[in-house]
Amino acid sequence: MIQIKTKEEIELMRESALIVSKTLGLLAKEVKPGVSTLYLDKLAEDFIRSEGAIPGFLGLYDFPNTLCMSPNSQVVHGIPNKEPLKEGDIISIDCGAKKNGFYGDHAYTFAVGEIAAETKKLLDVTRKSLYVGIREFKAGNRVGDVGYAIQKFTEEHGYGVVRELVGHGLGRKMHEDPEMPNYGKRGRGKKFVEGMVVAIEPMTNLGTHKIRQHSDGWTITTLDNKPSAHFEHDVAIVNGKPELLSTFKYVHEALGIVTDEEDEFRQ
Repeated sequence: MIQIKTKEEIELMRESALIVSKTLGLLAKEVKPGVSTLYLDKLAEDFIRSEGAIPGFLGLYDFPNTLCMSPNSQVVHGIPNKEPLKEGDIISIDCGAKKNGFYGDHAYTFAVGEIAAETKKLLDVTRKSLYVGIREFKAGNRVGDVGYAIQKFTEEHGYGVVRELVGHGLGRKMHEDPEMPNYGKRGRGKKFVEGMVVAIEPMTNLGTHKIRQHSDGWTITTLDNKPSAHFEHDVAIVNGKPELLSTFKYVHEALGIVTDEEDEFRQ
């Protein structure tokens, strides 16, 4: 059942989402060749706790860490380890935080040093597809409208859209109704109404959309071992329109990126 949020609850969720946004901004300064994902994980945990929140992923479904760290062909749910990042890698960092009883859940895929041109394009298109999808998250539309928009945009560039993993409702639980696939048909699925909050998170592969799960029960990679990108925002319907609760502002400030792509989703 979909849990509709009050305006007061949405503001509490914004606080949780912004803690995650600031965490990703902190990590953006540290993602570089030679750094281990386990080191980044410890930085994130310490910062989240310093903000009066608790790590949202740590212990959730028995996940062992604060961050899901998924390099290169890993799609999502990668477990941090001691192996250093290398020049030319990409790394999806998915982070959660819980404060005042509500979750924030937010992800960004970073380049490690200089990356291949085709990989850079994959990251760019996947990030843009996130906003293409968010644009369709408005009162009166349906789940399929978001999925269709993301799928059409990414497949026009020849990329594979992951089917088995989806976005989701967000609130007092990390995963609430409705599921938010990154593919679909217009006019299908549950209708969006005022006060809904979801995490929209396209996962796009350079090659095939097919994936495989590894024996650790968490790690998921592309079937053809080509790179995969993942970006995620928390979004509420306010006054019938999509409003971002999370932001890439802190990441962009750390990386020296100037963009206005979030402006239309601020009220």
